[in-house]
Amino acid sequence: MKQGDLVVRKSYGGDVLFRVAAFAAHQAVLRGMDYRLLADAPIEDLQTVRNPDELGGTRQARVQANESLRRMNEERNRQAARVGFSTALDDRRQPFFEVPGKVLHLDGDANYLRKSMQVYNQLKVPAEGIHCHESQMPQVLLRTLPQLHPDIVVITGHDGVLKQREDLQQLSSYKNSLNFVQAVNVARDYERNRDSLVVIAGACQSHFEALLQAGANFASSPGRIMIHALDPVYVAVRAAFTPFRDTINIADVIAHTISGRQGVGGIETMGRYRIGVPNLKAVNPEQNVNIV
Repeated sequence: MKQGDLVVRKSYGGDVLFRVAAFAAHQAVLRGMDYRLLADAPIEDLQTVRNPDELGGTRQARVQANESLRRMNEERNRQAARVGFSTALDDRRQPFFEVPGKVLHLDGDANYLRKSMQVYNQLKVPAEGIHCHESQMPQVLLRTLPQLHPDIVVITGHDGVLKQREDLQQLSSYKNSLNFVQAVNVARDYERNRDSLVVIAGACQSHFEALLQAGANFASSPGRIMIHALDPVYVAVRAAFTPFRDTINIADVIAHTISGRQGVGGIETMGRYRIGVPNLKAVNPEQNVNIV
């Protein structure tokens, strides 16, 4: 067995697919492939996986992720129809252009960040992604928030409840929840208004209550469960395309996540989507002007 191998834990019935990140003594440090979970396990407890698609849990998670993306795309198309404008020249309604909320996405996992940016790009959400260790996120936000002026901040990576820690109300019982809380504090020092800057924070098993208390609008995980790698992205997309006059439908947000209400929760928040007129490309197709 070597670094980079795909493995499952025999003692957990092979429920989660991991990639070996490092070795320490007789332990392996593991990063979840579909779930934002950071774990360690004895080397003898690990089993190498040659074909991940043969794992039922992995296959189901990816099917659910694709279905959530499909629903998000459909909702994205319905959003354009609801605003009462049109991008078509032969339509009597006013052609418009869109200004969805801009996302700053901090991720402790480079692979998850790459997948997240692909979703933002596919759904046409303006987004900046930064890969950094969870402990560096407060400092990164302190530097980048004044530079990028985002509407939505995603603070995520890996987390988990530490072994033999029974008090789930203590931040010391978690791998990275304290780092996430400190990053949320920086975001709220920058912008106190929760409707002006939407903050989405947490990963697998994160301290949900502490993140909300620090100022997050949406956080994981109310049930201290594993969340899918793309769940924070789905929440961010929903915030980016909910009109600024409307409250983001929390039940609808949760319905678009894979983890459900045990994985993600939040508070009432206004959306960050706006429209403008006219759309110069629709009015004059030959005019090559990028408005947004």
